[in-house]
Amino acid sequence: MRFFLDSVDPEEARRVKEWGLLDGAVLRPDAALAAGRDYRKAVSELSQVCDGPVFAAVAAGEPKGMYKEARELVKLGKAIVVRLPMTREGLRVVRLLNDEQIAADVHLVFTPIQALLAARAGAAYASTPVGTLDGAGQIGMDVIDAVVRVYDNYGLQTQIVVDSVQSPVHALDAAAMGADAAAIPYAVLDRLFDHPLTVQGAAALRAHSGEGPRRVH
Repeated sequence: MRFFLDSVDPEEARRVKEWGLLDGAVLRPDAALAAGRDYRKAVSELSQVCDGPVFAAVAAGEPKGMYKEARELVKLGKAIVVRLPMTREGLRVVRLLNDEQIAADVHLVFTPIQALLAARAGAAYASTPVGTLDGAGQIGMDVIDAVVRVYDNYGLQTQIVVDSVQSPVHALDAAAMGADAAAIPYAVLDRLFDHPLTVQGAAALRAHSGEGPRRVH
C-alpha cells in the first residue's frame, strides 16, 4: 500500500520523504484556506518535493469550468492527478481528460456502486473518505472492503484510495483489505511508528549499550 500525505505543508512532505514514505500527496482546498495558503502555490510546492502523484482538486461545478481548471492544474507539476467529484458532470470530465491522457481521481465516493461508476468512466483513482463515513454513522472501512471485492470481480485497474484517514487503525485496515493507497495526515502518519513496547524496548537497548562490554562465559 502506498502512503499519500494529506497536507498542504511542504515541510511536512520533506520530513515524510526522509522517512521514505512519501509516495504521493493529496492537497485539500479547505486545508489551504485554513492555513492561509494559496492553493495553487501549495500544489506547485508539493509537486517539487514529491516524486509521486499530487492530487489537486477542481473547484468549479459545471463541466466546462472543471475541464478548463483541470487543464490549468496539470501545468503546476509533473505528476498532477486532477481530483473531480463523484457527479455526472465530474465523470463526464474524467472521460474528456482520459482522451488527453490526464490522470483523474474521483473523490467523494461513498458507495461501492459509485466506485464502479468511477472505474467505468476511466478514473485512475477512486477515493472514499472513510472518516467522513464514520462521522455519519456508517463504517467507512466496510465500504472499502466492498469496493475491493467489486474491483477484484471485474479486474478493474482503477486504484482504491482510502481517504480522510483519522487513525492508525484506518491505515492498518486499508492495508489488510488490499487498498492501493491511503491519504494520511502528517499527525497520523507520525503515529504509525509508535507502540509502547517499541519505546520500552528501545529504552532498554540504550540502557544496555551504556553498560560497556559484557564478559562471555
